[in-house]
Amino acid sequence: MTDAVDVDAADAEHFEAVVVGAGPGGAAAAAVLANNGVETLVLERGVEAGSKNVSGGLIYAERSAPYTIDDLFPDFREEASERPVTRNYMDNIAGDRVHTVDLKDVHEHDTLWCDSVLRRPMDSWLADRVHELTAETGGGVLTGVRVNGLLREDGEIVGVTCDELDPIRADVVVAADGVNSELARAAGLMDWEEPNEWFQGVKAVVDVEPDVIADRFDVAEDEGVARLFGGDLFDGVRGGGFLYTNRDSLSIGTVFHLDSLAAERAEPHELLDNLLTHPHLGQWLPDEYSEREYSAKLVPDSKKVAHGSPFRDRLLLVGDAAGQMQAQGPIIKGMNHAVTAGGLAAEAYIEARSRNAPYSAGDLYADKLRDEGVMDKLRPTRYELSRRVSESDAVSGALDGLVRSSVGRLGLRAAGGLTGRVFNSPFALGMLPDTHTSYVTVPTVLAEELGEPATAENDATPPTLEERIGELTYDTDVGNPHIELVDESYEASGTAVTACPVSARDFGGGCYREETVRTDGSEERVVSLDTQPCVECGTCAIVADTEWTHPRGGKGVEFDQG
Repeated sequence: MTDAVDVDAADAEHFEAVVVGAGPGGAAAAAVLANNGVETLVLERGVEAGSKNVSGGLIYAERSAPYTIDDLFPDFREEASERPVTRNYMDNIAGDRVHTVDLKDVHEHDTLWCDSVLRRPMDSWLADRVHELTAETGGGVLTGVRVNGLLREDGEIVGVTCDELDPIRADVVVAADGVNSELARAAGLMDWEEPNEWFQGVKAVVDVEPDVIADRFDVAEDEGVARLFGGDLFDGVRGGGFLYTNRDSLSIGTVFHLDSLAAERAEPHELLDNLLTHPHLGQWLPDEYSEREYSAKLVPDSKKVAHGSPFRDRLLLVGDAAGQMQAQGPIIKGMNHAVTAGGLAAEAYIEARSRNAPYSAGDLYADKLRDEGVMDKLRPTRYELSRRVSESDAVSGALDGLVRSSVGRLGLRAAGGLTGRVFNSPFALGMLPDTHTSYVTVPTVLAEELGEPATAENDATPPTLEERIGELTYDTDVGNPHIELVDESYEASGTAVTACPVSARDFGGGCYREETVRTDGSEERVVSLDTQPCVECGTCAIVADTEWTHPRGGKGVEFDQG
């Protein structure tokens, strides 16, 4: 990565605004800028917008939000989303017992609508509209361009540098380049030091005919279902699973706290298979299981990393690049916050320009995030206050023991229906501790005490990891690996062998492999790296000692679904 380059910036090509990344946050920023006559250039590193992006994924439109995606792109729901999600449930699982909670209240809280989406078709549709808007300002959308760093003049950020283009100067740079933002790190606004600040998600898109979805989920064309899963089916790793209905497929995946995944040495693809093959899923999966795509991504935990002042000089961060992913129990919202942040970042620049003070856009943007209530949703104060006690080892351990005790079980049985209120309370969920008790013990005991046996049969046989990798599309940048393994010792980088979603113990076809090197009568466990099958999630940047960058524009993995 080129962290910061001082060049003769006066010679660089100039655009009033450069937006890096053509996902929903970048699209929102570019649309607002272009609609206000700002010359805007959008740079996207994929061969097409969305080809590098993965989401669960549901997109919400919130009543309280100043921007929604269909406000900015009126035909969005008809042309770019998959299916309205009208019902939402939480399935707590223990063995073959299942306890279901209807999440209607929290799903509809502050919600205008909620749709399932697949990122490749959604983002490419958005990029077409953005290109039309920005071309009228003298800009446009350029794909296959990796922005690799910041252009500086006398130490101040004045633009960006790219692998494929000469440096570009801009009055404002909006970085919507995702969870692995190289610009956020170059500006010193984000680091990859703490695994407990991140989640890792993996997902399978499963082929299902629309009439089968209608029959098995009891939904009409304009209806859909979301289901979340927690309990003992994930080998004690903190996190859970999800299932969303699309038009002619299901998005089924898992999301885990990365520190827990690393500590348990659990393998993400196996945990996904635990969900896919559970008897409870048998009632919804097709008779012939066919997986369309396997994918993975990191997810920032906004409670811990959402940046209160996501700017430096002319650089403004939006979306995952600013840690703006809200994950609080069954509240999982990211793309809507990226849209809001993109709109507010653009709005801030336009206001600052009108005052002849474009350098103040960052401060204005931070004020807007705070004044519009975005930061309260992303980083609830009550969580900051309560976690000091609720996440302490002593309290967490005692609470875990209490829930498992006969007294605790009696209490949960007596509480019965009250548990549904807790699952549906945004206030309570906003201070839910990130502990084993919350994500594993309580769901498990609820299912043991209040659940019913799963009666369906599940004959699904998911592909092997080798088959999943083999089905992905890659344009390998031969001779230019984008990740460098700095310390090959097992102690420093061995966690990547299990935590990487395309690696596994005793699997030679993945990114990370464990080897034993024998020299002069001694043995040493080391790790080797092959970046060819990389899905660019960034997990190894956190759990291993690496130098991590994105591949050059258009290179690397290309998701068809996302």
